[in-house]
Amino acid sequence: MAILPIVEVPDPRLRLVSKPVEAVDDSVRQLVTDMIETMYDAHGIGLAAIQVGVDKRVLVIDLQEEEDEEGKPVKNPKAYINPEILSVSEELSTYNEGCLSIPEQYAEVKRPARCQVKWLDEKGEAHEAEFDGLLATCMQHEMDHLNGVLFIDHVSRLKRDMLMRKLSKIRKG
Repeated sequence: MAILPIVEVPDPRLRLVSKPVEAVDDSVRQLVTDMIETMYDAHGIGLAAIQVGVDKRVLVIDLQEEEDEEGKPVKNPKAYINPEILSVSEELSTYNEGCLSIPEQYAEVKRPARCQVKWLDEKGEAHEAEFDGLLATCMQHEMDHLNGVLFIDHVSRLKRDMLMRKLSKIRKG
């Protein structure tokens, strides 16, 4: 297991369209394990492979919405290999989104409230399900990464410029 460095804007790799996984093998399973560890270390709820510099269609999500008896989040990570959104609802929902590749910046983003998704798991088994709520938003956000799209591409140019200026100030200290 390894914590991988997270690629941040303006790195051009974030604009690449990720390549499909040819075979779900041990190298892909190791990537998934490392991505999950990296996501937890960065306190995220989702991570696409391109965010750790790997241009493969792999993403991991764990909303950590449940808590144990001590009030600690219950970890339940899921890997989605070669995910594909089959359909989306007309109904929209708005979430205040952030991104590990755009640290400490958030913006309200409207996305379809539900999406039908198919994917492979770490065993190479096919799945299909409808997601709603935060899981639908997170899935669409991470799928965008696989297609070279960032959440800031869904906001106005003025808002995007403001977020990037704020990030630049943070980086300068």
